[in-house]
Amino acid sequence: MIETIASAALAVNENLNIQKRRIKNGSSKKRLSLVTGTHGDELEGQYLAYMIGSYIDEHIECLNGIVDIYPALNPMGIDSLTRGVPMFDLDMNRVFPGSKDGTMIEVLCSMIIDDISGSDVCVDVHSSNIFLKEIPQIRISVPTAPALLPYAKMMNADLVWIHESATVLESTLAHTLNTIGTKTLVVEMGVGMRITKEYCDQLFDGILNLLNELGMWSGETAPVREPIVSEGREVGFVNSDAAGIFVPCVSFGDTVEKGDHIGDVVDPLSSKTVETVEAVCDGLVFTLREYPVVYGGSLLARILKPAAGGTE
Repeated sequence: MIETIASAALAVNENLNIQKRRIKNGSSKKRLSLVTGTHGDELEGQYLAYMIGSYIDEHIECLNGIVDIYPALNPMGIDSLTRGVPMFDLDMNRVFPGSKDGTMIEVLCSMIIDDISGSDVCVDVHSSNIFLKEIPQIRISVPTAPALLPYAKMMNADLVWIHESATVLESTLAHTLNTIGTKTLVVEMGVGMRITKEYCDQLFDGILNLLNELGMWSGETAPVREPIVSEGREVGFVNSDAAGIFVPCVSFGDTVEKGDHIGDVVDPLSSKTVETVEAVCDGLVFTLREYPVVYGGSLLARILKPAAGGTE
């Protein structure tokens, strides 16, 4: 069943409609919400939503509960490949929880929260931007880690990044839902404006496993990997010192040591290497620059340092 959960009038007799698809079977009231499309340039979740919905349709007898799929919280952004909400120059994921008496976008965000709240678990799927590529990871904040980490480990992600940057998260969908008691996991994977099929396949297995663990799915599930958990670790940031074209010589998931050569910044005009990029620490490369044009200060990679007193 397809429902419009929020709507607002636009110019020229048009409406901005935010929709969800509800798949329901059996007697259980348990509910999982799969949310994506908050940023219009993040498309990995679009394909994942299709995969989950079509598979459950084919095996509906295995579902006991409710799966709500929200494929596009920012439908105008999806249509125009715009990260924020077109015309308003707003990052929708900085407007939650919204307000019933606020601007149009604030009202829509308030209606979205009302509809998702009460889910047993919400999975909020994001891609990276067009500049960086991320291995499949779950991001949770330090205060929510005790409640969310067991669910994050069910999701077949490579990494669970527990981070402390709460100040920039207070107006996000995930922070708002977690604050009101709806357990919400943030997935980051792939790269902006692209679909990385193998990452979607990986998270597809994770979501089916999560449904199984919640007692909502009796069908077959694939074994899931044990993620690396960042708790007790630090993240090293590799930034460029020069402008040019970044050419990496490492891949995602590679383990490097401090000082290792991980890429070069080259200048096409002079045909010279203007910077030899080195790892700033030992650890796992979990973010890598995808868009090659860089300037001084551009983020090139993130490296997860080993746990204190140990190595991978």
